[in-house]
Amino acid sequence: MATLLLALAVASTGLYAGFMLIFRTGIMPALGRLGDAAFVDAMRRINEYVPRAVFLTVFLGILAFPVAAFLVPVDGRSDTQKWLILAGLVCAALNHLVTVAGNIPLNTALAASETTGEDPAAVRAAFETRWNGFHLIRTLLVIASFGLLIAASLT
Repeated sequence: MATLLLALAVASTGLYAGFMLIFRTGIMPALGRLGDAAFVDAMRRINEYVPRAVFLTVFLGILAFPVAAFLVPVDGRSDTQKWLILAGLVCAALNHLVTVAGNIPLNTALAASETTGEDPAAVRAAFETRWNGFHLIRTLLVIASFGLLIAASLT
């Protein structure tokens, strides 16, 4: 059971890390080339579409599976493996903290601006740089989590 839980932790964290990395290296640079109105509209649509069942399952899995893998008793588990799992979990939790405290409020403000008729250039200026900064932090955290969980699975 512990091996399966650790494998699920690695898999879910890897999927999420890949999503974050592709967003950072492909989607946001492509959107960055759009004009203000197109950028703002595209981000609004992405923010409406992404938080659905599959995404939320993976998003929650990067916490649930490492917690379960850490808590399930295993005969002969090394201290190193326990610390690596715990460190991976901490990085995933920090990723979620950045998401909840940083990116989601910006997404909410972006959505609310749709009904206020604000100038797209002003909306983008208030959103893009800050969102990308938070996204870089959470991307690095989840990549670290993924690496730590892989290392745990190899010990």
